[in-house]
Amino acid sequence: MKVLSPDVKVTEGALTSIVVRAVEGVGGARLRRPKRKVTIAVEGGHARVDLALAVAYGNVLPDVARGVQQEVADALARMCDFTVDAVDVAIEELDP
Repeated sequence: MKVLSPDVKVTEGALTSIVVRAVEGVGGARLRRPKRKVTIAVEGGHARVDLALAVAYGNVLPDVARGVQQEVADALARMCDFTVDAVDVAIEELDP
């Protein structure tokens, strides 16, 4: 559980849900399944995210990865007021 303020706490599940929805907002990207590899580290109002992606074949991989990084960082900053230090992305799979 992450504490946003003395009276507001956010669970790992809620943070993961924010990240999943942000990833799904980027065309051609999805979190890798069957294991959704998402790690979110939060300390002192700063967040760092590691995630594994599957990308649709034919997309420019660096463009999709950068789009995911931006969407995830924006969502966590907007919804949780975190300073996002890094969103590390590994593309582990290509979808047909």
